[in-house]
Amino acid sequence: MSKALHTTDCFDTFIRVAEDCPARTGEEPPPRAGNATVAGLQYAMIASAPYTYTSDDVIFATSAPGRELGAKATKQEKSAAREAYFSRGQACMRASGLGKRFGWGIHADSEGRIAIYAVDSKRYQALAKDPKLTQVRAMRSKRA
Repeated sequence: MSKALHTTDCFDTFIRVAEDCPARTGEEPPPRAGNATVAGLQYAMIASAPYTYTSDDVIFATSAPGRELGAKATKQEKSAAREAYFSRGQACMRASGLGKRFGWGIHADSEGRIAIYAVDSKRYQALAKDPKLTQVRAMRSKRA
C-alpha cells in the first residue's frame, strides 16, 4: 500500500495579492546575500514559461529537495524524490512571497498550469473580476 500523495495544484483559480502586500506593482524578488530566494526562483521559473508548470512543479523544483537533485538526476530519482516530498502536505502558492510581498497575482488555468500577473496590470484586474474563477488571496505576512 502506497502513501497518499498531497497536491498544491489548483484549477481555474486566481490568487490575488495579500491584503498587507507592500508592493503596488509586480517586483522581481531580489537575491539575498548574493543567492536567489525561493520567491526569486519561483518568479524566474513562472515568468520565463507562463502556463507551462503546475503549482506542484514549481513548489518541488524550488524546494530544497528539488534543488539538491541537480541536472544529472535520473527520471526515477526525480520521481522518487517528488513522491517522498508530496507524501506530506506542503504549502501552496498562496504562501509564496510572490503574492505576499512582491505584488504578483497567480492564475491557475483549467489544467492547473500557472502564470503570474503584476498587481497593477490590466490582466490582473480582469482576472480579479472574473466570476468563473475561484478567487482567493495570498496569505497575509502579519496577523490581523
